[in-house]
Amino acid sequence: MSSVVIVAHRGRADAWALATSTAAWLRERGHTAWIPPDDAAQFGLHDLADDAPLSDSDLVLCLGGDGTMLRAVNLLDGAAVPLLGVNLGRLGYLTEIEVEQVIDSLERIEAGPDLGRWQLDERMMLDVVVTAAGGAEQGPWRALNEAVVEKRDSGHTVNLMVRIDGEPFTSYATDGLIVSTPTGSTAYSLSARGPIVSPKHRAVLITPVAPHTLFDRSLVLDPTETVEIEVLGDCYAAVVVDGRSVCNLTSGGKIRCVPSAATARFVRFGAHHYHQVLKAKFGLTDR
Repeated sequence: MSSVVIVAHRGRADAWALATSTAAWLRERGHTAWIPPDDAAQFGLHDLADDAPLSDSDLVLCLGGDGTMLRAVNLLDGAAVPLLGVNLGRLGYLTEIEVEQVIDSLERIEAGPDLGRWQLDERMMLDVVVTAAGGAEQGPWRALNEAVVEKRDSGHTVNLMVRIDGEPFTSYATDGLIVSTPTGSTAYSLSARGPIVSPKHRAVLITPVAPHTLFDRSLVLDPTETVEIEVLGDCYAAVVVDGRSVCNLTSGGKIRCVPSAATARFVRFGAHHYHQVLKAKFGLTDR
């Protein structure tokens, strides 16, 4: 762990105070520690700024919540660098430790997985490619949680055709369609009444959002199956990847989602039981 990049929540002063103190601790220990320039400029931490890619680091330390984790995964762009998430807000699904555990956790990572008793939790991601109506391709983008094709205009639905492995499945008049990973099953897909899938699985989920059809069930597909969604009729749709609006589609435009060769790698201390986080999130009891 000779090189650590810190990605912090841009809207929280406590995240940047923690970034400053943690970077100082790391440098005192002989490690290289830096913050991406755009982030450092937000709070005037120019002495910590470095434009080196995150892929040059040995560890990405994320200070915030699940949104910060998703942003760091996006910045890594598929690089196999472990991430350690520090929870600064509400209970998150992706973060691993609390603020008071930061230094102890870094010391454990320094000691190595055998002595520090930590391991890597690898999560499946999706590669997302868009083909415009004229044939031009955009992307790929990587999604840890989901890719969404959704209506662009309030008060209107969008007509979307779903193809699986090139074969038409059905069309939906809907507010949108979510293509998610098992990790993303507890994100937007869950709010659309999609199934909860253990992140230990490899699967692709398709969940409609407020569909105007009697068939409103989610599909859970094998990860070898390719999902394609095409915009039909006189409709306009937006493509959103892990909460980031990446492009718009008109009639004939398509989005293709396939499992990525890259994975997201999270540092875990001891057994990580995501269902216990789920239990706490929803205030479930043992009854």
